[in-house]
Amino acid sequence: MVRKKDVKYYVGRVIFYLIVGLLAFVCVIPLYWMVRSSFMKNTEIYILDPFIFWPKEMIWENYAEAVKAANFGTYAINTVIIVGGCLVGTLLTASMAAYAFSRVKGKGRGFCFAMILTTMMLPSSVTLIPQFLIWRNFNMVDTFWPLILPSFLGGGAFNIFLLRQFFLGIPTELDEAARIDGANAMQIFFKIILPLSRSAMIVVGLFTFLNNWNDFFGPIIYLNSKEHYTLALGLLQLKGDYSTKWNLLMAGSTIVAAPCILLYLVGQKYLIEGISMTGLKA
Repeated sequence: MVRKKDVKYYVGRVIFYLIVGLLAFVCVIPLYWMVRSSFMKNTEIYILDPFIFWPKEMIWENYAEAVKAANFGTYAINTVIIVGGCLVGTLLTASMAAYAFSRVKGKGRGFCFAMILTTMMLPSSVTLIPQFLIWRNFNMVDTFWPLILPSFLGGGAFNIFLLRQFFLGIPTELDEAARIDGANAMQIFFKIILPLSRSAMIVVGLFTFLNNWNDFFGPIIYLNSKEHYTLALGLLQLKGDYSTKWNLLMAGSTIVAAPCILLYLVGQKYLIEGISMTGLKA
């Protein structure tokens, strides 16, 4: 005999999965439309036929034309340079700052950490003009430095918070045992803390990669020359002044989005593991 509690439980689970499935479907529609449109003629995109789920004739030439229309090779190299620099700076400095806030004891540590967290509440548009004036005074506008160097100044408050919470879960007995064996703070950090924090570091690396790979606001502010453009800015080359070839634009967007999707599929296991193991201890 089925109890009422069991019926309520299963009904609740069914409703929950239906809602999650509906939300997932809504999120997938733009991605589906982008990939679908990348294989169509420009005139076919404007045909609003709900029964055309996929083009009958897939036009692969759209991808070749999109790469030729925008200098994707140069833009890809520029993007890799910026993303690579940001990854190194963020992982190095954010982990060091998190290690200091989780292990080094001293007066004002909590206050300093609270001040760092308050920067997360400050809109980026508030500090945009002062930052631009600073980089302009250093003659670094239209270079990659304004996009890379900030990553070496702590790596962001969110990343520091994420890693600090993870480091707090590592037993301090390991540090004490290492000190008895003669290890200093840097040796403990590089040989004990970092190897045990692989999942959290991967999470920070994934977030950093996605944010900088898809960044449009920063490059459009600091980069003026086309030879310095990133992939996000390169997509603008596919948009005409009077008309837009949406099939080429969607093909270019698919090329730019593909690394992010592949990276997420590969690192999904570590992403879920890292998120579940961080931020749980105050």
